[in-house]
Amino acid sequence: MKIIISGAGEVGMYLAKELSLEEHDITVIDIDPAKIEIVENTTDVIGIKGSSTSFRVLREAQIEDTDLVLAVTSVEAVNLSTAIIAKKLGAKKAIARVSHAEYIHPENRSELNELGIDFIIYPEELVANEISQLIKRAAASDVVEFEKGKLILLGIRVDRNAPIFRKSMMQIGNEFSANKFRIVAIKRMMRTIIPSGDDVIMEGDQIFVLTTQPEIPEIMRITGKDNSVLQNIMILGGGRIGRKIAKNLEKEINIKLIESNEEKTTELADYLENTLVIKGDGRNIDLLAQEGIVDMDGFIAVTENAETNIITCLMAKHLGAKKTIAQVDNIDYIPLTHTIGLDSLINKKLIAANTISRFVKKTNLISNITIFGVDTEVWEFIVSEGAAATKKPVKDLKIPKNVIFGGAVRGDEGFIIVGDTILQPGDKVVVFAFPEAYNKLEKLFK
Repeated sequence: MKIIISGAGEVGMYLAKELSLEEHDITVIDIDPAKIEIVENTTDVIGIKGSSTSFRVLREAQIEDTDLVLAVTSVEAVNLSTAIIAKKLGAKKAIARVSHAEYIHPENRSELNELGIDFIIYPEELVANEISQLIKRAAASDVVEFEKGKLILLGIRVDRNAPIFRKSMMQIGNEFSANKFRIVAIKRMMRTIIPSGDDVIMEGDQIFVLTTQPEIPEIMRITGKDNSVLQNIMILGGGRIGRKIAKNLEKEINIKLIESNEEKTTELADYLENTLVIKGDGRNIDLLAQEGIVDMDGFIAVTENAETNIITCLMAKHLGAKKTIAQVDNIDYIPLTHTIGLDSLINKKLIAANTISRFVKKTNLISNITIFGVDTEVWEFIVSEGAAATKKPVKDLKIPKNVIFGGAVRGDEGFIIVGDTILQPGDKVVVFAFPEAYNKLEKLFK
């Protein structure tokens, strides 16, 4: 597939690295020559210095032969203009990243489609929705849904009191319902493990469990977690993300939202119906104490300052908050999440990039998901008619080392894959592996 990426910032760079590994023909356009030099030196792509709204530059990038244009600069107007012009010049599909919610409103989508924009990515909404899911699944550090929730991946940190503590994968399979869930990855300190039968769960491990909706209470029990929903939440930051989180949750949860800007505070008080909006500096520990931080189940920091978000979450954790979530735009902070005591760290640029990468399908690959701080990839394949994966039970297939078949969706039902499972054409299979296993896996499902 021939792909043009407009913007060599963090989103564009991430996409260039990921997509170039899949042997796509990638061209990156940016007005900054230093960024172009970096992307050319670190990835197998072609870089062009210039504006992606320039007809000359787009033609230089061979826009007429392009399958997909990804407009992901930090400037909304540039992205929209790039997508529109690219389609007019012959690109088959165009995706634009935006900064305002009005572009994702259903009544505006037909107009955008008529202009040539096939899909809009609004990172703030993606982040707000992900944080809302994490609050609803209070014990989880990560939540990923497949096929509208028919399969669910939960990231959970294991404490000493967990029933699965110091048990091997084989023991867990024998003692608990092995056909109801699958531990597909373990993050131990800075190392990622694709577990085999002899691997043992240790204190502090972050495990990733694939399961179905009905089995979530059992997963919470065996990992020593409380499955109850958090009832009292404090949000720091009333920007686009903070207000969306409050709107998502305010009918189910008691919310206090702290915002330092007086004008924005007034606007939020009018917009939110059941949220208590407080004007103040959330970095002030006396203010947090005065507003009842010790009574809060959760604390969410989504200001535009990463350091403020991290520090206030650590303060909230020290004061008794059960769950802390920080929005951090610096990707380098991601591996430090659990070592410094944070429950969840959200990076809107990576969320946007993950969402966009799902549109770049390679043969029978439905989606490719990266979990922050974890070295493994999560792939969702659809099984083709006559594929090698349908010929034998899973235990007899030639599956590459360090690969786990987690579960599958067949029709309207999700299920966990076991050794005797025989996959069928049309099954959507969720696989966990290191990136180098992709080509061998693809052959199994084609």
